[in-house]
Amino acid sequence: MKVIRQSCFAMEAQESAKHLSGNENCSEKTEERASLLTSHDVSSLVVDRLGDQARGQNTAVTCFYLDFAARKEQSVVSILGSLLRQAIGGMEKVPEEISRAFQEQKNIIGGREPRLPDIVKMLQTITSSLPTFVCIDALDECATTHRIKLLNSLKQILETSPRTRIFIIGRPHVRVEIEKRLAGRVICVSIGPSKDDITEYLRLRLDEDEAPDAMDESLEAEILEKILENMSEMYVWVTALGIPLHTIR
Repeated sequence: MKVIRQSCFAMEAQESAKHLSGNENCSEKTEERASLLTSHDVSSLVVDRLGDQARGQNTAVTCFYLDFAARKEQSVVSILGSLLRQAIGGMEKVPEEISRAFQEQKNIIGGREPRLPDIVKMLQTITSSLPTFVCIDALDECATTHRIKLLNSLKQILETSPRTRIFIIGRPHVRVEIEKRLAGRVICVSIGPSKDDITEYLRLRLDEDEAPDAMDESLEAEILEKILENMSEMYVWVTALGIPLHTIR
C-alpha cells in the first residue's frame, strides 16, 4: 500500500499537489466560484455533502481543482493520478490487480510512473467495484489538449463504471465539448452566483488583508464593483442528478 500511494503521489505535478492543499494566488474569476465544488481548502457544498453521505458507506469521493495559472503543469496524468491517489487512500485494501500493475511499472527500467492508459485502467478497476464520486472544478481553465484527453478518459471510466457519478463545473464555452464527448451521459445545470453572497465573501477577504492601512472605502468599493461587473454564468454538468447513494449500489 505504501509503495502504491507514493507512486500515485509522484504522478501529481508539484503544482497539482499545491492546489489540493490550497492555492493563495487565485484570479478574480476563480474567487466567485471558489465554494461551488472544490474550493481552495478542498471544502465545498458539493464535496462536503458527498463526504458526509459517503461516511461509513464504502463510497469514494474524489476532487480536483484546475487553475489557469498552472494549466501547463496540470496534465491529464497529474489530474487522474490525483483522483487515483485519493481513491486508493480511502481503501482498506488495494485490489490485487492494481497492486500488480504498480509493481510491473516499478520493475520497468528501474521504475516508471504509470502512463495514462494504466491510470485509466486502474480507475476503472476501482470505480467498477466501488461507488465513486468525482468532482472537477473549473474545467474551462484546463488547457484544451488536456481537456479533450481528460473528457475522453472520463468517458472510458463511465463506460465500465455504472455506479460512478461525475460533477464538473465550467463556463459556458466548454458546454458543447462536454456534451459531445460525454454524449447521453450528462445533465447540464445553469447556475449564477448571487451578488449578495459574493459581496459578503469579498468583504470578509478584504477584512483579512494583511495591509489594512492600504485599503480605504473608495478602493474597497472599486474592487467590489469591478469583480461584480465581471461575474458570469456558469454551468454544472453531472452524470446523474439528485441520486441518493443507496441507489447506485
